Amino acid sequence: MFSLDQIRAAYKAGEFFLEYLPTISLVDNRCVGGEALIRWRQPDRVVPPLEFIRQVEHTPLSGTLTYWVLETVGKELGAWLRNNDDVYISINVPPEILGRGGLRYVVEKTNMRDLAGKLMIEITERGVPDALGIAALGEAYRAGALIALDDVNLNEANLVVLSRIQTDVVKFDKSFADRMLRPDWNHEEIDTLATLIQNSGFRVIVEGVETAAQAAILKNAGVELVQGFFFSEPLPAADFIEYCSARQ
Repeated sequence: MFSLDQIRAAYKAGEFFLEYLPTISLVDNRCVGGEALIRWRQPDRVVPPLEFIRQVEHTPLSGTLTYWVLETVGKELGAWLRNNDDVYISINVPPEILGRGGLRYVVEKTNMRDLAGKLMIEITERGVPDALGIAALGEAYRAGALIALDDVNLNEANLVVLSRIQTDVVKFDKSFADRMLRPDWNHEEIDTLATLIQNSGFRVIVEGVETAAQAAILKNAGVELVQGFFFSEPLPAADFIEYCSARQ
């Protein structure tokens, strides 16, 4: 496990970079945008976020890295976002910078205010913010930003969370898609998901799609958007733009 001092030193040394995971519409097979994913380049390997993000949560470094991500997205994809309609980039935002002016400050500082409608703010169920944060999400929603609840499960607790915030999109993580490949998969899950889509009006993104069979099942259930290696792995900015341009 990495210490905060190690992560802070890596940030100061410029060792972090972004890749972008394309999001594909199952309706027309078009790339509609992607998710910004932070990476840590070490001499012998690239460290994925799961190995260090949890350590920085609820620390000042969490806000620093989030601001850096937004700033880097603006530099790498700002022109592309401005020149292309109906595309967006999603960014994972921790609850500690919501509701205290942090998100608004960095959006304005990076000259991305005009791109509010092209940004999707992702929060997780475990990261649902306090009252100030929920108010800030409402403000971002009214300004045109997309709000996504990440790591959703088909259980009552998640439905309670969904009732607390204004959200456009719910995301099911890779574990949901993985279960579809198991011999003992409970097919009732997909029926429950289809019912949620029909009754709620949410746009649903399912992560971790790796086979044509998974994509077909999800499309038949009414899932609109997917991510996964069946379509593309995470890409550097230039390759991501090229990939999306080819799938417009």
